[in-house]
Amino acid sequence: MFAWNKLGKVFDPAAQAGRPWLQEFAQAPATLLFDDFIRVYFSCRPAADNHGRYVSNSAWVDLDRQDPTRVLRVADAPILTRGGRGEFDEFGVYPVSPIRHGRDIWLYYGGWTRCESVPFNVAIGLAISRDGGTTFSKHGRGPLLSYSLHEPFVLSGPKIRRFGDGWQLFYIAGKRWILADGRPEPIYRIRIATSSDGVSWTKLDRDLVPAVLGEEEAQASPDVFFQGGR
Repeated sequence: MFAWNKLGKVFDPAAQAGRPWLQEFAQAPATLLFDDFIRVYFSCRPAADNHGRYVSNSAWVDLDRQDPTRVLRVADAPILTRGGRGEFDEFGVYPVSPIRHGRDIWLYYGGWTRCESVPFNVAIGLAISRDGGTTFSKHGRGPLLSYSLHEPFVLSGPKIRRFGDGWQLFYIAGKRWILADGRPEPIYRIRIATSSDGVSWTKLDRDLVPAVLGEEEAQASPDVFFQGGR
């Protein structure tokens, strides 16, 4: 069992001057360890537009590995550009999950677009960094994993792992939309896909964790480690 003690706020995006794209939120942190620092990737937003609509970016903050409460550096720009008109990530890059692959760093991310009857839809894309994880370029303009016959919407929340010789991508997939206080909200479950190269994926095509809170339970943000052979 883990015992946790809160140490207080480490990073406040609202306190970062000169970064209008980084005004609100530091969501869905994902870490990458370096020799002297911990790079924490997170998602953020500029101020809403005149219609109250947001877009989302992703960035990083470096923390001292000896004292993770001490901020060393903050990204000067978003790590990845949003997609073009009509593309799956036109309005947001959120959330992200990095992994080292040789000398490069691969980043799996949720790209989202706006919809008419519901607020958004999400698919999972891939970007690659060749400068140590500071900036990323998209592997392609489309997603690696998208909605399909038995996963009709909202593929998001990627967590990339490599156990043994294979790649494992844990993610969430939408089940249905409900109205909560008059607003559409998605119901989703945790799923997994596997790959031999990190690009072509085979979905297990079933939920990993049984729902215990009823049919409207939403599961998200899986994190997975390997221990004791499982």
